Amino acid sequence: MPSFESIKARYEAADQVHVLQFWPQLSDSEKASLLEQLDSLDIERVNRIYRKAVTAEAEASNPNATNDPVEPLPKSALESVTHVELASNWRRIGLEAVSKGQVGVLLMAGGQGSRLGSSAPKGCYDIGLPSHKSLFQYQAERISRLQTVAEQEFGKNAGTVIVPWYVMTSGPTRRDTEAFFKEHNYFGLSPKNVIFFEQGTLPCLTMEGKVFLETPGSVAVAPDGNGGLYAATRSPLKSGDKSRTVLSDLAQRNIIYVHAYCVDNCLVRVADPVFIGYGISKQADCAAKVVPKASPTESVGVLACKGGRFNVVEYSEISKEQAERRDPAGELVFRAANIVNHFYTTNYLKLVQDFEEQMTFHIARKKIPHVDLATGQIVKPTKPNGMKLEMFVFDVFPYTERFAVLEVQRSQEFSPLKNAPGTGSDDPETSRRDLLAQHKHFLTMAGATVKAGVEIELSPLVSYAGEGLESAKGKTFSKSGIASSLEELDALV
Repeated sequence: MPSFESIKARYEAADQVHVLQFWPQLSDSEKASLLEQLDSLDIERVNRIYRKAVTAEAEASNPNATNDPVEPLPKSALESVTHVELASNWRRIGLEAVSKGQVGVLLMAGGQGSRLGSSAPKGCYDIGLPSHKSLFQYQAERISRLQTVAEQEFGKNAGTVIVPWYVMTSGPTRRDTEAFFKEHNYFGLSPKNVIFFEQGTLPCLTMEGKVFLETPGSVAVAPDGNGGLYAATRSPLKSGDKSRTVLSDLAQRNIIYVHAYCVDNCLVRVADPVFIGYGISKQADCAAKVVPKASPTESVGVLACKGGRFNVVEYSEISKEQAERRDPAGELVFRAANIVNHFYTTNYLKLVQDFEEQMTFHIARKKIPHVDLATGQIVKPTKPNGMKLEMFVFDVFPYTERFAVLEVQRSQEFSPLKNAPGTGSDDPETSRRDLLAQHKHFLTMAGATVKAGVEIELSPLVSYAGEGLESAKGKTFSKSGIASSLEELDALV
């Protein structure tokens, strides 16, 4: 444990020594806890991040500043799964990598379901499917099915193909997430192949960059945004063992390619072999999946080039004329909507540290409860009084040399859960609708007929992406129900 004097000297040098304001009043255990927190905090980095974020924000809002031009993605960087022959080849390449144990998955699952009226982690949410499976269960079962498909197509013994799942939680969701997985026996996956790790935090700051105290003996902190994923892969998985990190675990397992995604998309193809194969064939360090924008006015960030570099450009940064511009085929020029679904090589994930200091954090002004330094009383503000600093997972794109973009079909791969039940868009009802519509599509593509009004839920253990349904050809399904096996599916004829 560092000494009080050494911590005090560090924080005086950083002009943040006010965090020790209540030291004389703290109990011995509170003193030890505060010293540990202050020691683990890189206060000099916090100051650098604050200065850079404030400077960048001021430059961006300067009306006289010359902003980097925003241009569409070059044709060479964007391909689509609608090219069936190419997609089939990418799938074969990706599935072979899965079969060789070269693919891992990073899940960003730090959010709570507060907007959905739930205090549980978002991945625990039941969108109202007939099976009442959670988002976590659906994603776990897709991993199980993919492992089986890779074994079958590449002649591997059952149970020998493993896709490790790295689940990033946040401080508030860590315990509940781990408990949920244990309660459900890891949804059939081996616990040793499900690795939990925690998103980092940064101190909450006053508008002048001073660290807030949450209590007299603790600093107020907040998650550092989904872009904290990169630093989190370098942090110890357990406090007692500083040598084991996500990056070291990936290396130990000889994982070469990683798929990263957000928990709230019920249609996500976890470790999608088509996407993995696309990234491999393009020799990309990093790649992004996108869906076509629904309309020119859809308020969504798009993949584009800004100042000659790949970037996610917010809707507000594109003029009306740019948003409405179309190419000769009638497609929107700026159509590549960002869905936070990425491919990385593990080598690239290791290299992020080299340019992380160049990246700028984003400022979110918030109402931050804190201790009044003069009175020691807790203050609960009614309007924004400070800032949280966040990095976004796509902030690495401009620093990526070999970058590629894959356009996929929204109806098959993207239905986010963002809003409360009954909202009418991106809510539990639309998630349920889109997932059941996909299952109907799988059956129809297999040559079956599903009668009007019939709802069939296909377990991911039966089919990952429409494969394995050959026995449904020529059949007419007239009963609604859940199919956890091909036999159960036959019972719905």
